[in-house]
Amino acid sequence: MTVGALIGPIILGVVEGLTEFIPVSSTGHLILAEHVVGYAGRQARLLDVVIQVGAILAICWLYRSELWRLATSWPSEPSSRSFIARIAVATLPAAIVGAVAHDFITTVLFSPWVVSISLILGGIAILAIERARAKTAGTASIGLGAAFGIGLCQLLSMIPGVSRSGATIMGGVALGVERRAATKFSFFLAIPTMFGAAGLDLFKNRAAIHADDLLAIAVGFGVSFIVALVVVRWLVRFVGKHGFGVFAWYRILAGTAALIILAAQHSSPVIAA
Repeated sequence: MTVGALIGPIILGVVEGLTEFIPVSSTGHLILAEHVVGYAGRQARLLDVVIQVGAILAICWLYRSELWRLATSWPSEPSSRSFIARIAVATLPAAIVGAVAHDFITTVLFSPWVVSISLILGGIAILAIERARAKTAGTASIGLGAAFGIGLCQLLSMIPGVSRSGATIMGGVALGVERRAATKFSFFLAIPTMFGAAGLDLFKNRAAIHADDLLAIAVGFGVSFIVALVVVRWLVRFVGKHGFGVFAWYRILAGTAALIILAAQHSSPVIAA
């Protein structure tokens, strides 16, 4: 494999690491990036899955101490069992619907047009939630009811362009959870959700994995892991001080620009050779 052939995996790894945990939709950006760079087909679909694993492993690494504490203390610590129960409750809706509707989502909804419109609508929703909650102090506690509500909000992220992190974080904020607490809960919720989704995708595409793909996959995985490490560290500090408005406006501008580009491409006449 040539160095040039690794440009696509590097770009997609950067895009995944940058966008997975901020509310702008990593899947949507990957679909648009693949459309722009012309990276598509079996290898692109497989790479999308693996670089998502790279991003989620960044969360596991950053929160390794807390994950280890949860894993070792849950038999004796009620607080650990309670947190694990809340994550399980929040994961349940996506686990059920994802298993049933997986093929429909990937074959019908994975479109640049869907992504562009979802980016705009999601940006408007974030602005509305931020404005509604601006005068209300949130709480850091998340009960089972709020956890289930966040899990229902996560279902929206199955539409490319909506953003899993955006749906769960803003869902939490809309339910009265403080921004930083909602963001951290979204990170932990991502671990079972994304590992489950990636495992299902890899199982369904296991016949498509070839030795020729391994270098590209490894490069994309590594880039995604490193970039996500940096982004997650920054994001928690940023949202605590500034909120999510900047991401909302970015979504609206990016979605509008994407629609203009797609419309121009669609209307361009085909010139016969």
